Amino acid sequence: MAAHGTHNALDDPRNESVLISINGELIPRPDAKISVFDSGFLVGDGVWEGMRVYGGKLAFADEHFSRLEEAAKAISLDIGLTRNELATRIDEVLKANNMTDGVHVRLMVTRGNKKTPSQDPRLALWGPNIVIIAEHKSVDPTTYERGITLFTSTVRRGSPDYLDPRFNCHSKLHEVIALNQALAAGADEALMLDLHGFVSTCNATNFFIVKNGDELWTSTGKYCMNGITRGKVLEVARAHGMTTLEKDFSLYDTYSADEAFVTGTFGGLTPVTAIDGNPVGSGAPPRPVTDQLRNWYEDAVQASVSP
Repeated sequence: MAAHGTHNALDDPRNESVLISINGELIPRPDAKISVFDSGFLVGDGVWEGMRVYGGKLAFADEHFSRLEEAAKAISLDIGLTRNELATRIDEVLKANNMTDGVHVRLMVTRGNKKTPSQDPRLALWGPNIVIIAEHKSVDPTTYERGITLFTSTVRRGSPDYLDPRFNCHSKLHEVIALNQALAAGADEALMLDLHGFVSTCNATNFFIVKNGDELWTSTGKYCMNGITRGKVLEVARAHGMTTLEKDFSLYDTYSADEAFVTGTFGGLTPVTAIDGNPVGSGAPPRPVTDQLRNWYEDAVQASVSP
């Protein structure tokens, strides 16, 4: 069975010949390589951002660059470029690949190459390594209609005192393990609880439910990625007078939700049809609140890239 999830994209043969930026040099995809001594490869020492392009412009660029800068500062990683310089490099990649719409950009920054395999940041010979991968990636239009199913993993979201969940870092093994559990259970993606047993997030997206007909619930945000899309959905919902609650809630609450959906930069809003085998609502359209929020979010995207 083919993989199904929030990152479903239409196949595009143009991606086989895209140019990838490695430290400012544009390299054909088959030849794009990083050293085995790279800090990100060795110990997951790096941060990254995923961004969408509309009309040749990055959606919510300031928010993405701010999140990248905050994470880099938190791990004492000197990016070495301003956000304007990073934006220029991304623009160079887009222009070189003749990209304007239906594009996903992955910007990755690691501490650089090490003298020897080690955790010690002082052993970095030089750095950082900055990689920009832009691909022609359009969301599969059937994904929204079909939705996804979730399975609750036994892997909990970490405590901020050992790996703050807000880090968009290269250390994603715990999320991979959670997803593997969900896949083994026959679900599409994993739902993850926090240290106290409350619903937190999914392995690669943020999680929302609709309760009491028109209330939007999501976690407190203490144990999940500070998603840009998550924040924008809350923002547009509040702007239109919708009741939004960032609160602790349990699986008990999710099983009786009217609607549920997840959010992410690539897929935007994706409906959830079942959690742990329990249908969400009727398990099928209509999903009036999710549909409305999706429209409001798309309006916000367009506003962010408008002149």
